[in-house]
Amino acid sequence: MLKRLTATKIVCALLLSAFLAGCASKTPLPTIKIDSSLVSVEYAATKYLTAAKNSAMPELRDRYLLLAAHAYINDGNTEAAKSILTSMLPNMVTADTIKAEHLYLTTRIIDKTQSADVALAQFNYPQQWRLPLWQMATYHQYKAQLYKRNNQPIDQVRQLSLLSQYLPKDEAVLVNDDIWQRLQPLHEATLHAFMNDTSNPIFSGWLQLAYIAKHYAVSPSQLVKYLGQWQQQNPNHPGAVKLPSDLEKALSAKPYNPQKIAVLLPLSGSRASVAAPIKQGIVASYITRHNQGVKIQFYDTEKGIEQVYQQALGDNVDFIIGPLFSNDVEKALAINEQAQSTIPQLFLNQVEDIHSQPNQFYFSLSPTQEASDAAVKMFNDGIKNPLIFASNNSIGKRMATSFAQAWQQKADTEVEIHYYDAGDKMKLTVKDALGVKDSEARIKRMKEILGSTLKADFRSRQDIDAIYMASSAKDLILLKPFLDVNFSISSRPIALYTSSRARINTDVRQNMRELNGTMLSDIPWLMQSSDETRMVAELWSRWSNSKKRLFVMGFDAYELINRLAQMRAFPGYQHPGRSGMLTVTPEGVINRQLSWGKYINGQLKPL
Repeated sequence: MLKRLTATKIVCALLLSAFLAGCASKTPLPTIKIDSSLVSVEYAATKYLTAAKNSAMPELRDRYLLLAAHAYINDGNTEAAKSILTSMLPNMVTADTIKAEHLYLTTRIIDKTQSADVALAQFNYPQQWRLPLWQMATYHQYKAQLYKRNNQPIDQVRQLSLLSQYLPKDEAVLVNDDIWQRLQPLHEATLHAFMNDTSNPIFSGWLQLAYIAKHYAVSPSQLVKYLGQWQQQNPNHPGAVKLPSDLEKALSAKPYNPQKIAVLLPLSGSRASVAAPIKQGIVASYITRHNQGVKIQFYDTEKGIEQVYQQALGDNVDFIIGPLFSNDVEKALAINEQAQSTIPQLFLNQVEDIHSQPNQFYFSLSPTQEASDAAVKMFNDGIKNPLIFASNNSIGKRMATSFAQAWQQKADTEVEIHYYDAGDKMKLTVKDALGVKDSEARIKRMKEILGSTLKADFRSRQDIDAIYMASSAKDLILLKPFLDVNFSISSRPIALYTSSRARINTDVRQNMRELNGTMLSDIPWLMQSSDETRMVAELWSRWSNSKKRLFVMGFDAYELINRLAQMRAFPGYQHPGRSGMLTVTPEGVINRQLSWGKYINGQLKPL
């Protein structure tokens, strides 16, 4: 039965083919007309080239040639595209649309074969050109992409604001959302420097709005006042017609204004020495702010987290700072969940799995967070191919993973990681990672063949332009010289970065000279001497830098209390804390952007 059905289908298909062939012999199929619109490419380059050859009209010919070049670029064949664009230039018509498309395609080739900054240098449409809306939209959109890849966020936003004026309303809304997101990481000072650009009111309006949102986010009444003034001055601005959603949330967020604050810290036992600087920092911040009527009560978590929690709740506290150690944070979270507590709480540590609750926040001096901040810093510095050296232990591995994840998000490329062990093994890891081991092996083989009198210098890798060292201070004193001696003479300078973990506590100039050229991240408070740092040094002369960082953490923890609600509602709000430029994620995690210094002549100088 199946065979008969199959045979029937084959016969029907043959009859249909014969019928169609008969029709074709009587009525020739019409020739497909190749669309000459430059808006989009629909065919292969060869079809456009054939159409150009058969075109009698010069402008139509040039359109087809441009479409052919565009098709080649889309296929990755930049050489063929460049050949077309070069050969057509002497006889190209002078229509603005043709000239603009030629420049656009030429720029795309430069971008692909050279760099974004070279492409930007020549990609400018003269003001007298009269172009259709789609072509102006393409111009500003592509220019924004180039500025993004060139790490120029202000210029990127400027182009996006121009782009939105050439788009339909529904597409412009998406671009406006993108503009607002691009403005969030920028500092107030940067926004203020560019927000009075009278040549582009939409652009300057966005910067003014972002500045107001950041500057007055901590005071809802002030925020409402200045937003109202801005809306009156910019009634037709997209941001005035519809405020960004996170800004609306910030307006409605009620600041925390506690009158009785509980601080949960280990005040006795072996862990008290870690908590002591934090306690002193909280007290110093409390005294500095002169908050009349606000009471702080310290509770000793060494008595048991469950006991002190019940004691704090019995004392009717309305804000909790702490606990400090991760196991106590886990217990506190379980207690909160069971009791369904709504008391706002600033934990002084993080947990791996954060179950986001509206009134819970996490603040820590996390090395992994410092590593991810370094990845962003290096990307913004123009680094293209970094390499990581990390200690072969849990903290080194966490830092390396955090850096790699942050780099992947920014650069969309993977980063190479090498873990080292202490002693002689560190030197071998460095040689292997930099390609020196292979180079020395090649030289040895050549000497065996040509004789021992052969003179040759080893060569190190040329494909990396920076190294991040996730190491301790003790390791860095050895790692940095190992790196120095394993760069070949012909190598270009490599930028070296590390974290505050690698900062030496002593001021022994000889050790510091070994680190010359290394850039190091740390809290802003420790980057420059001030009256406050000198006073702390006099009061607690035996404190290491680690304890000073804990002191600053306590200071910032108290100072953040009445800002946390707004910071969470509006991620663009940045607080210049002593421990870094602070922001709050939607999950309640406080991120720190650190300051950077560089070892020069045996001293760490702020950058």
